[in-house]
Amino acid sequence: MSTVSASDPFIGIQTDFLPLLGTDYVEFYVGNAKQAAHYYKTAFGFQSLAYAGPETGVRDHVSYAIRQNKLTFVLTTPLRAGNPVADHIYKHGDGVKVLALSVDDASKSWKETTTRGATSYMEPVRLNDADGEVILSGICTYGETAHVFVERKNYKGCFLPGFKEWKTMYNPPSTGLLYVDHCVGNVGWNQMNNWVKFYEEVMGFRNILTFDDKDISTEYSALMSKVMSNGNGFVKFPINEPAEGKKKSQVEEYLDYYDGEGCQHVALATSNIVDTVSDLQARGVEFLKIPTSYYDELLQRVGKIDEDIEPLKDLGILVDRDHEGYLLQIFTKPVEDRPTLFFEIIQRKGAKSFGKGNFKALFEAIEKEQELRGNL
Repeated sequence: MSTVSASDPFIGIQTDFLPLLGTDYVEFYVGNAKQAAHYYKTAFGFQSLAYAGPETGVRDHVSYAIRQNKLTFVLTTPLRAGNPVADHIYKHGDGVKVLALSVDDASKSWKETTTRGATSYMEPVRLNDADGEVILSGICTYGETAHVFVERKNYKGCFLPGFKEWKTMYNPPSTGLLYVDHCVGNVGWNQMNNWVKFYEEVMGFRNILTFDDKDISTEYSALMSKVMSNGNGFVKFPINEPAEGKKKSQVEEYLDYYDGEGCQHVALATSNIVDTVSDLQARGVEFLKIPTSYYDELLQRVGKIDEDIEPLKDLGILVDRDHEGYLLQIFTKPVEDRPTLFFEIIQRKGAKSFGKGNFKALFEAIEKEQELRGNL
């Protein structure tokens, strides 16, 4: 494994031609946005935020925006067949369509990236209402996933022009999810380095971590991954590709069922993973099961941690350490019938890595689920 520290001087934001302020929102194309919004509110603790649809002048789709702290999801559904949203869902099932990024200048961001070779997804457009102006632009990335640049410094509304505030009596309490830590993309055979080059050349990202098939493998399957980060470290995109193994890897299963490349999982940050995961489980969110033997030598491997082992063991939370601290993480089962999209819950206590020491236990747990589905 090779590593580059995100604090290295040459990654400094002073030379960043595409300064990013973080993840603005994640948009999912789904079969039933009204029900999906209810699920994410009930199970994950989101709150109603904004709505767009026929009542706001949109004729072919509806969108519900939901929010929890600095974490915003948009759930979009087509109202009829024969449009890009409907076609996307027919091919891929429910999944991530847009990873939207906050910027100071959406027009400049679009020009910088398209000049460097990006395919345009959306030329700069100005959206206005009584609360001000938002400028959006966008570029295409792996599969049918897009990055939309969002400039909202002159806007005071609840979400975006074209949306109205969505007020509901039903707003369950937060589960303590804070913001997007990272988003992982699965790409096809021998495509990882092409997309690494894209993020380096088009968006100015750096490869801060590399995992090969020796790092990420079990007896049966393997994959390779490279973590891409923008200049200030606010946005991180690990890119996975399959590697040769005795049986089908989780990336291959994803590509088969998603019918192409796409966003495999979104990692959601919390400041108290034990409380958050306990709450999520009580609300019905299902997580991968880790063998209890994982915890037998945990402290010998990671050293002293602040948390008691027993709650971590009961919940199935994984722990790993790097030279800057440690992290705690856990992964949900797929949140829909296709074994594609899932979520990671992560708490960082100094660590900037991605849980290399947990890969074997995690992927063995994933393989058990693949075997139950007959896809290993």
